[in-house]
Amino acid sequence: MAKKIASFFVSLFGGITSVWWGKYLVMFIISLMPILELRGGLIAASLMDAPIIPSFFVCLIANIIPIPFILWFINGIFAFLKKRGKTLGKLVTKIENKAQSKKGQIERLKYLGLILFVGIPLPGTGAWTGCLIASMLGMDKKKSAISAIIGVLLAGLIMLLFSYGILGRIIR
Repeated sequence: MAKKIASFFVSLFGGITSVWWGKYLVMFIISLMPILELRGGLIAASLMDAPIIPSFFVCLIANIIPIPFILWFINGIFAFLKKRGKTLGKLVTKIENKAQSKKGQIERLKYLGLILFVGIPLPGTGAWTGCLIASMLGMDKKKSAISAIIGVLLAGLIMLLFSYGILGRIIR
């Protein structure tokens, strides 16, 4: 699914990729987005034949940027949105319920659980969801930020192996 969405964004922003920084802008935007995050950014980078090392760092930085905002401000933003109307309130409640359904994975192991939740690239995991859960659980924000960053780094290394086909070359 991430490959399809990444392909969509690559084709959507296809014209901008003709300038030297265009590919990096596309992967940066994709890596900022919830759900896709760095995983989608690295797939997009691979699809655009962007160089591995700069692509990795662009995606890594873009996926790390939202972490402090989510940890420090998401509860207040959600409370504000719930007061703004039924539609927004329902959307926020749906997001909170989705996060609540995954909290056991983090709650049991705390910060190691957060690292693994963010770092193992499976559907529904990642920095956005992990930080939302950490915030909802009232975990220490600084420790959560560090754990989420370590998780993003782990996810980046794993996705680098898959998206650039390095794993296939190692196995052969």
